[in-house]
Amino acid sequence: MKVFLADDEIVVREGIRESFPWDKTPYTLVGEAPDGEMALPIIRDTNPDIVITDIRMPFMDGLELCRTLRAQMPWIGIIVLSGYDEFEYARQCIRLGVREYLLKPINAEKLKEVLDKVSGEILEERKAFEHAASLKTRMENDGKFLKEKLIGMFYNDEYTPEDSGKVIQQLSSMGCNIEVPYYAVIDAAFSPERRGQEVAAELAARSGGIVHASASRTGTRLLVLGNTMEETEERAYAFATSFVQELERVECRPVRVGIGDIVDEPGKILNSFKAARHIRHLIVERTDEHSIILGVREMGEGESDKKVSSVISDAKLYMLNHFSNPNLMLQDVAKEIGMSNSRFSTVFSQQSGQTFTEYLMSLRLNKAKELLRMTDTKSSQIAGEVGYNDSHYFSYIFKKNVGITPSEYRTQYQNIPE
Repeated sequence: MKVFLADDEIVVREGIRESFPWDKTPYTLVGEAPDGEMALPIIRDTNPDIVITDIRMPFMDGLELCRTLRAQMPWIGIIVLSGYDEFEYARQCIRLGVREYLLKPINAEKLKEVLDKVSGEILEERKAFEHAASLKTRMENDGKFLKEKLIGMFYNDEYTPEDSGKVIQQLSSMGCNIEVPYYAVIDAAFSPERRGQEVAAELAARSGGIVHASASRTGTRLLVLGNTMEETEERAYAFATSFVQELERVECRPVRVGIGDIVDEPGKILNSFKAARHIRHLIVERTDEHSIILGVREMGEGESDKKVSSVISDAKLYMLNHFSNPNLMLQDVAKEIGMSNSRFSTVFSQQSGQTFTEYLMSLRLNKAKELLRMTDTKSSQIAGEVGYNDSHYFSYIFKKNVGITPSEYRTQYQNIPE
């Protein structure tokens, strides 16, 4: 299982990274960050099964990170780190769906015990989610089946804007309020359909009411709610990306996803659906083995494939010129090229074949290898020059991706041009 670590104390991150026997356990440390704001885009890229987070961190603390993960990636198991004077914070985190909390200082034995407990719970839940009969029973018992059918009416040509008002009233009487300022529809096709529909229904049910799923003949339709256009777009792309990752985990392939227009009235949801369906039809015949997510904004507003490619080239150039900045984040690059964070993350990975995190790391490691080959600069100094404040973390990342330590690399390749 993949594990991600968020803590602002280098000594804590280093302790967990170095003292825990990762190679001898079923767990892999896929990344770390000093605060929630930096952690979120990396978590989206690496899609960990478990996140370990401190409570008190700058910029975005552990509570806010827990809230965001619960809303956008609720299938992630969260373990909270806390001090003795932070018990009230820990209680709040538990109410936010946190699986376990650990008191500092942490030892490897206790961490292994908690990881085993949380991973066991996750595996058991996955088995339950993949059991169609169990899911159907839950849906029928609590009215979810009826809600799905009612929301599905928004995608039917026979229903008028006036009918939409009646549907909203029926849903509201069932405790399902979907009356918000903005909407977007995601239309997804995948195979096998039933297995993917189970995933969609469960993720939507755990989204806190911001996403609602309806099964279709070829897959699933997802209604995304938002308070602003920007928030709705962010949620649509983030949920689509996370949904695809979960579909791939349960071996639903190929996955083709269209994201429709953001609309400002329930009566216009049909328009968003038609746009999403049209996009999905355009890409469904592609022979690419990898999953495809395409939004209406990549199809319209003059944003042809050539235009999108140009925007991503601008993003890569910006990253090339700024990768030595240890605080460079996905948010910075997205802002520079005028895209929302999740939309940029999705478009970048599909255009590049790498996630933002992978591409940034490759820029940094390639420069590090060049400096190790061509200079006598100390490894700890090279770490700072390529964007890593923590030289130990640099060495860890270097060995994990190159296969040998920076000093071993220098010994083998110094003065040998690549």
